[in-house]
Amino acid sequence: MEFLVLIAAAFGAGVLNTVAGGGTFLTFPALVFTGMPPVTASATSTIAVFPGYMGGALGFRQELAGFDRGRLLRLAGITLMGGLVGSGLLLVSSNEAFSFVVPFLLLGATLAFMFGDQVRQWAAARARNVSPEGALGLFAVALYGGYFNGGLGIILLALFSLWGMVDLDRMNALKSGLSFLLSAISVAVFAAAGLVAWPQAIVMMLAATAGGYAGAPLARALPKPAVRGVIATVGFGMSAVFFWRLVGPG
Repeated sequence: MEFLVLIAAAFGAGVLNTVAGGGTFLTFPALVFTGMPPVTASATSTIAVFPGYMGGALGFRQELAGFDRGRLLRLAGITLMGGLVGSGLLLVSSNEAFSFVVPFLLLGATLAFMFGDQVRQWAAARARNVSPEGALGLFAVALYGGYFNGGLGIILLALFSLWGMVDLDRMNALKSGLSFLLSAISVAVFAAAGLVAWPQAIVMMLAATAGGYAGAPLARALPKPAVRGVIATVGFGMSAVFFWRLVGPG
């Protein structure tokens, strides 16, 4: 029964990530609800959605090839360093400490998803007042992604808007490439530390890949407001559940 729950959650996450994002809202809570410690659940959830990032990076390889190679290497290096630090922070976090911050992370990721367009517009309006491609901003976002990757794509797109980028295809290409690198370093760190529940991770990877494939026609057919409404409901619902687990009786 536990594996059926995980398969369903991972398949749904694959669909969501293809349609609009937000798959972490399903995979992480499902792992926790099956009795997995929160830190291990977060690491395993990162592994579960990893194939989707790889597929996205490959899908945007033409747009990525249009970036200056030196620029890409610089951004990749900053992303890898931030992801390494964030993953390391998760390794030294106790389950109690991580359980305390998870509701806030889920709520923040949900708000970022809901208001992502407005945040990007706000960032774009202020792009001229910001130094281009600041290393500190990308490092901070990568650190967050290494620690907890919920809403990572939305935050990256907002950061790119602050840099003055306007071509959404190029922004999504860069987001996919950096997200893949960030997830890759996280996967390596978590695997080396023995923090991954591999039976669950492998099953969820397969289910998420299938869900991602199934999500393609849904992405074309479903109205965007309906999709955003579903993801927002799941995100706020999971945030409420984890807040209740934090402050509720027992």
